[in-house]
Amino acid sequence: MNILVVGGGGREHVIAQTIANSKHNPSLYAVMSKKNPGIASLCNDYLIDDENNIDRIVAYAKSKKVDIVVIGPEKPLASGLADALERAKIGVVGPKKDAGKIEFNKAWARNFMKKYNIEGCPEFNIFDNEKDVNEFIEKLGNVAVKPIGLTGGKGVKVMGDQLPDIDSAKEYARTLLKDGKVVIEENLVGEEFTVQAFVDGNNLAFTPPIQDHKRAFENDRGPNTGGMGSYSSADDVLPFMNKEDLEKAQKILKDTVDSLYKETGIHYKGIIYGQFMLTKDGPKVIEYNARFGDPEAMNVLPLLENDFVDVLSAVVNGSLSEMKLGFSKKATVCKYAVPEGYPYEPVKDSEIIIDDIGDALLYYASVYEENGKIYTSGSRALAFVGVANTISEAENIAQTSLDNVKGKIQARRDIGTEEFIQKKIDHMKQLKTA
Repeated sequence: MNILVVGGGGREHVIAQTIANSKHNPSLYAVMSKKNPGIASLCNDYLIDDENNIDRIVAYAKSKKVDIVVIGPEKPLASGLADALERAKIGVVGPKKDAGKIEFNKAWARNFMKKYNIEGCPEFNIFDNEKDVNEFIEKLGNVAVKPIGLTGGKGVKVMGDQLPDIDSAKEYARTLLKDGKVVIEENLVGEEFTVQAFVDGNNLAFTPPIQDHKRAFENDRGPNTGGMGSYSSADDVLPFMNKEDLEKAQKILKDTVDSLYKETGIHYKGIIYGQFMLTKDGPKVIEYNARFGDPEAMNVLPLLENDFVDVLSAVVNGSLSEMKLGFSKKATVCKYAVPEGYPYEPVKDSEIIIDDIGDALLYYASVYEENGKIYTSGSRALAFVGVANTISEAENIAQTSLDNVKGKIQARRDIGTEEFIQKKIDHMKQLKTA
């Protein structure tokens, strides 16, 4: 079997590695905008090109007689890559453009949730003028301000340390209105968590829940990033939630997939990702993604007990119901090393020296290789994943490996620590008893 991975980040590295581990011994290919040394080392061949160059990717897939294409990032999905591959009779793990709007257009997604009465929708409105925006912000008092389109996880700002007061929320909304409409929502209070699922058009196969940390600095402070790290538990749920919370979130995703077919007439195939806020009233939807999260893919794929190629084939063939997904009962902690100064003024073209990483898994992200050396390129550079019986043990593995990396890099040390997770537990207890 020939499989092509589109994308060149840490998420795509773990996808490629999990495919390469298959007993089916597939031939692996990749299209990436820059050479990811980890992905390149696994491939029979690869193409360096714009990941949104639809015609070139389809032509490359045809030339390599590719059976399945796995689309990692969101932009190729928004450009219609899945549609073009399907027209070329090539199997694809990734939804068509009209179904993927659930991620690409936040206004459309909220109106869709409202139309189909999908649970977990916060109070919101969509505006094209400053007067109505200001009135709605005044009414809610505590808001999240969202651009309509894709922002790589960095465009949404919430009141708190990002937007200190109502006036700053109004000002940020005003800047977004210059490019069109803006979404204003109630600022959900609680603990975030992620649920991802493989989807074959009708059936969903869920992966373990994860807590991602998008804020750049420790104690969840600072601007949003693509994700500084994440963790999962060896239990079925995260420490601050219960089984009922997870089941509600899973039902929301199932209702979403069913309603997408009613709305678009398209069977959603690929990965659906729900980012939730666990509030005192249960899970609320922060946003959807139409692909694996980065770093969340690095928490779940190393635990997958099924052959990944079999799972991808089931997504394409609509046969997920015929298999039972299994995941090792292990905890994981992923920590990203990023360039010094990230995300404001990240150091670029700086060498990273990787010494002994012990038992950690290493995934390359935004780096490049030159003369056998690894250099930063300005964004998240390396992801280290610890896998162990407890979150604390997994955190120690990930942090120890990070400590053995030399160069102008930084990382969040708090992700996955006992003290930090206890704060999450205490926070939810406080909210539910208030």
